[in-house]
Amino acid sequence: MMIEGYTTVKEIAEKWGLTSRTVQILCAEGKIKGVTKFGKAWAIPVNAEKPTDNRVTSGEYKNWRNKNKKDNQDD
Repeated sequence: MMIEGYTTVKEIAEKWGLTSRTVQILCAEGKIKGVTKFGKAWAIPVNAEKPTDNRVTSGEYKNWRNKNKKDNQDD
């Protein structure tokens, strides 16, 4: 049973297309506004917005280790 106006980690994970663990981490890091912890369970507002994903997806850092090796071999 969840408090009115709040939902569970599992329901939010399904809604946002994430794993439950990822949603738990977002809650713990304070990236979801209005989240509250009751005992061991997180209570997330029903109208909470999915936080933006700030990971780099441009490919700029792809294979960066190999690029450093090539630079050192040219010396």
